[in-house]
Amino acid sequence: MNEPQKTPSFSWAHVAKIFKPSWYVEQMRGWALPSYLLLMFGFGFLISQTIANPITGMAIWTLAAALLGFTTTLAITNARPINGILGLISALVYIGLALDAGNPADAVLQFVYIILLDLPVILMPSWSENVATRVRKLSEVKERGEKMTFAKTRTFFVLVFIVSYIALYFFDVYVTHSPRPMIDAGAAAIGITGAVLTTLRFSEAYYMWFLQGIAQVILWGVTAAQGDASLVLFFTYMLYMGNDLIAFFASPWFKKSMRIADHD
Repeated sequence: MNEPQKTPSFSWAHVAKIFKPSWYVEQMRGWALPSYLLLMFGFGFLISQTIANPITGMAIWTLAAALLGFTTTLAITNARPINGILGLISALVYIGLALDAGNPADAVLQFVYIILLDLPVILMPSWSENVATRVRKLSEVKERGEKMTFAKTRTFFVLVFIVSYIALYFFDVYVTHSPRPMIDAGAAAIGITGAVLTTLRFSEAYYMWFLQGIAQVILWGVTAAQGDASLVLFFTYMLYMGNDLIAFFASPWFKKSMRIADHD
């Protein structure tokens, strides 16, 4: 399969879409049924968990980040570029929450998401149009006629994880003095690797997202147990793992029959 024709690197008309309500309606159409079901369940569950506890400013911000972030992950699974603007807003809120909770590496991770996953989708059509036709596995690079480079090898992504983990661990220990450096750095390193895989449109990203979901559940569970955060983010990452399962069985990331062009 040949690479789709590239569109211009930047377009004001593309950016202007995020200011049109009709674009958001269009972006929410055509998702896999399991994604809609998980979205409705997730919203109801997260809202119920929030109102079951004292309503504070931090609780509201946490809920907002959780709902936007959860919707973003489902949008990525369904290859919808709405993930750009939703991901940008949720990441900014997550950065504040992570810093407040003493998980600085997680804040760095959210910044990486903005650079790799959000801004390119918002600003450049070539990153966000016809995403479903571009996703493939690492093993499919040659059969698609793509030029083989180091960035398309498993060794490259292993190095991304190792370098990220070492850098973030030292950042946590010696710069920010995080109370949970090993868990915080580990979860963030997995997330950065998943972000790079997603940016390059490789299906293996979801193996990393699933592992990161487990790591984040542990991180925010421990953080909540130590009194530095609520359990809402703990539950949010459990829902993220549900989205990962949908990606494995009902998304263009793993089902070739769903790799059709976008109509946005």
